[in-house]
Amino acid sequence: IVWTLYLPNSAVELGLGFIGIDRIEKTPLELGRLAQFQFRFSGDMWPTGSSKGNRMARKSETAFEEGDFVVYPTHGVGRILGTEERDVAGTTLEMLIVRFEQDRMTLRVPMEKAKSLGLRTLSSKRQMEQAITTLQGKAKVRRTMWSRRAQEYETKIKSGDPVSIAEVVRDLHRRENQSEQSYSERQMYQAALERLAREFAAIEKIDQDVAALRLEDLMDAA
Repeated sequence: IVWTLYLPNSAVELGLGFIGIDRIEKTPLELGRLAQFQFRFSGDMWPTGSSKGNRMARKSETAFEEGDFVVYPTHGVGRILGTEERDVAGTTLEMLIVRFEQDRMTLRVPMEKAKSLGLRTLSSKRQMEQAITTLQGKAKVRRTMWSRRAQEYETKIKSGDPVSIAEVVRDLHRRENQSEQSYSERQMYQAALERLAREFAAIEKIDQDVAALRLEDLMDAA
């Protein structure tokens, strides 16, 4: 099975699984950076069949319902818009429709593969408290080349685990009396902070910018 990202007049083929992206408001290059995949275009759009209308997932089977906030490892927090059936390569799949407002992107994830692909509900408040405790701990920066540390940080961010993401934020956070960061470090820090703040904001029902400031204040006060 391939992952196909639906774009006008083309399809991107990737190994591992299947996810359809119906509406994308980024250029292919921006999408490539976002997903951090190497991909190739395959000419014509891969046929998807027709939609058979929306149906809501049964909580007992999927644990996902319309309006739920969810977390997808490579994209962070999204919201379930509903479900629908699609014919893909002769197979009927029930798809969860997930909207990621921050990335201006809508994904359709096969329901039966949702959990194995890493889609999950929001962390509990207790889990987020563990992430905050990690944020307030002492930074643990390894004395290795930045390229190696950057790979480790990217892996933690894409894991979707709030505690792992908090470790990245903590290790890259700089107070006013500390040395300047490089551009790459600032970019990595911002990516991790935004990812953590989105989930924190959804849990606490506050604005993402407010959530980010609150997390940074917690670190500065530690």
